[in-house]
Amino acid sequence: MLTRWPVLLLLGVLLVPGSPLDVAAQPSPDPKAVLRAMEETFVAVADRVMPAVVNVSTTPKREGGAEGPPPGEERFREFFGPESFERFFRGRPPREHVRAAGSGVIVDPRGYILTNNHVIESAAEIQVRLSDQRKFPARLVGRDPKSDLAVLKIEAPGPLPVASLGDSDRLRTGQWAIAIGNPFGLDRTVTVGIISATGRVRLGVTQFENFIQTDASINPGNSGGPLLNLEGKVIGINTAIVATGQGIGFSIPINMAKEVMAQLIDKGRVVRGWLGIAIQDLTDELAAGFGVQARSGVLVADVMKDSPAEAAGLRPGDIIVQFAGHATRDVPELQRRVAATPPGQPVPLTVLRDKKQTRLTIKIGEMPGEETRVAAAPTLEGWGVTVGVLTSEIAERYDLTATEGVVVLDVAPGGAADRAGIREGDAILEVNRQPIRSVQGFQQAFAKLKPGEMVPVYLQRGGGRNEYVVLKGPEPK
Repeated sequence: MLTRWPVLLLLGVLLVPGSPLDVAAQPSPDPKAVLRAMEETFVAVADRVMPAVVNVSTTPKREGGAEGPPPGEERFREFFGPESFERFFRGRPPREHVRAAGSGVIVDPRGYILTNNHVIESAAEIQVRLSDQRKFPARLVGRDPKSDLAVLKIEAPGPLPVASLGDSDRLRTGQWAIAIGNPFGLDRTVTVGIISATGRVRLGVTQFENFIQTDASINPGNSGGPLLNLEGKVIGINTAIVATGQGIGFSIPINMAKEVMAQLIDKGRVVRGWLGIAIQDLTDELAAGFGVQARSGVLVADVMKDSPAEAAGLRPGDIIVQFAGHATRDVPELQRRVAATPPGQPVPLTVLRDKKQTRLTIKIGEMPGEETRVAAAPTLEGWGVTVGVLTSEIAERYDLTATEGVVVLDVAPGGAADRAGIREGDAILEVNRQPIRSVQGFQQAFAKLKPGEMVPVYLQRGGGRNEYVVLKGPEPK
């Protein structure tokens, strides 16, 4: 922050009567007053938002009887570089009291918390600590690896501090930015900088990128914490740093986070639009080869069989220049626009084909791929099972023949599911004699169960072997 003082003092010097910046010939402000006002702004934002910033700590999943690396370690290694990582993290004795995997921010009075997927993706248990030192077990509502976002929920007996959400679409380069988080376990550290750039893509951090770049100091442990404007509103979720540079950090725009969060809370997963094409940027060389003057556009390299693109008549070699009435400039922009379009919606498309414009209408499909993990019973505690959608890929992975039901992705040691003998990779077909056809149906079935109730659960295990187990829920407290 000290590096900002010369700028502010210069501002005070330039705003003197008769200067080019003094349009109205107003009296010069007192430089000390300017500094005090700015200082009070930073302090006010920190005081207002800090109670809503939480410390997220995790217990890693055990594989083969041994604990895996700390959550997010590989991401930290990637951005710090292997040598710096080993020197800093491995070259000093462990500090058991520093358990923070990252940060989060409470964004809803019901107890919903925004954080990064990489903070909790390897967690068997998640604990959240508030600024008043209260600790709560956190339930994973849902996570989205494609945007590196996750939503947690805690149950608190009283009202919770909540951060207000801003509008990241209105950000401008040069605006002040304030980051709050827990770098290296140093609770609720506040750093200040500016918005260095917006719309950063092609960083290789997530599949869908539109990052805010800031020089507000961000370090391991800041992940999942908020980036704020001078109004104290959240404008981004801090996510990544560059290992070889200083003052280069990246945050997920809060408007993107709002959309992902709403779907995770509502559906437990993120539904995105899909065309079913392989695309690439139209370089100058490719534009010349296709006889196109303008470089703007995205080249279709391949069309997948039985995809929405094939049904609409798209062909390899087409150059997409407009999608839903918007000019298409590059691959990341088209990917974001398609992903944000609801499946089933017809969209007009303009392509250049053989140097001529062709207009098509494409019905957007739903993006396939790995399903988001969702907590099994959002209204009950103690069942100890995490399930996901049973896709054909997952069924093949676990040697299952079932086409309906949900797949068990994780079983908490000592929980009700563990005691019943339920294992990772099992397909749950029925709960209490009721067929299960979706994650939502599974959640609804569990929501009807009473504490301590014993119910039959019909499973399929690897090799297509079906059997029943009896699941006894947690006793009432």
